[in-house]
Amino acid sequence: MARKIRDVMTADPTTATPQATLTEVARLMRDHDIGDILIVDGDELRGVVTDRDLVVRALAENSGGDTPVQEVCSDTLVTAEPDDDISRAVRLMREHSVRRLPVVDHGHPVGVVSIGDLAVEREPGSALADISADSPNH
Repeated sequence: MARKIRDVMTADPTTATPQATLTEVARLMRDHDIGDILIVDGDELRGVVTDRDLVVRALAENSGGDTPVQEVCSDTLVTAEPDDDISRAVRLMREHSVRRLPVVDHGHPVGVVSIGDLAVEREPGSALADISADSPNH
């Protein structure tokens, strides 16, 4: 069983700049079959935008596709480090009610760990693990 976040995280996360438009970010999510994009300024993590953010903070508020993503991304960041124990990721996700946790090394994004990643690792027989381990629908 994996003990460290680096063992279960998705490495090389997809990123965008704060000035990227909502349309550009939505297309990145579509093209990479993911539900989150890390927002970076240079090499520093500045925020996270999820598919839910696009719906609740953008679409529901009538933001146009040319709106900069910095206007709807979460900028209160909860992060973990690659060598943190998996139990820390579980605790942080529970405490902050997040489903995805950026993984940073000295402030630089190196991965993302999701609730599905943790389920596959810790509860392999669970429904969430089965769904998360399956191939994506296209």
